[in-house]
Amino acid sequence: MQNDNSVVRRPRLPDELRGWNWGAFFLNWVWGLGHNTWIALLMFVPGINLVMPFVLGAKGNEWAWQNNDWRDIAHFKRSQRIWARVGIGAFLGIPLFISLIVWGVITLFNSSDAYLLTLEELRHHPRLERPMGHPVVPSGWLTLGNIQMQNSDGWAELNFGVEGPRAVGKAEVYLERQNSVWTIKQLYVKTERGEEIWLVE
Repeated sequence: MQNDNSVVRRPRLPDELRGWNWGAFFLNWVWGLGHNTWIALLMFVPGINLVMPFVLGAKGNEWAWQNNDWRDIAHFKRSQRIWARVGIGAFLGIPLFISLIVWGVITLFNSSDAYLLTLEELRHHPRLERPMGHPVVPSGWLTLGNIQMQNSDGWAELNFGVEGPRAVGKAEVYLERQNSVWTIKQLYVKTERGEEIWLVE
């Protein structure tokens, strides 16, 4: 007596299963390991990895059907739908996760006391009046650098774009923190014309 849940290897892909495999396209080598499709490991070969997602997407259903045991067509379809959902979720979710991390770091920089103190120093500094005009304000949202703190002490290095009525440039600043108080140790602005204007040396 045959068990209805038994699995049978079927080498030929049924016509109704022909089509694109989104799980293989998005998850490529991970999908390959899960389906005994070792050709997916070519994703680790430079150059070939540019075309392999498309090859896997086009041939994924055929290779998955040939290299694995399935109870029936419904079982195959259900499995590939799950892989597709996970793949699309990873494709959308990973960039979103990275973007949230970057946004969080930039927000941390732009709301820090070190950054706000630097802005206050730049805004109406007399040495910037002639080359840039007043007020000098941040341009854009991107702030790069490093902030290190331990208890009430620390240091920070920041650089970000600035602009005034007459010119734009980039500010670079180094600060130290002692007893919870930030002090600017070095600060200069490099204008778009290449002029370096030192405000704190």
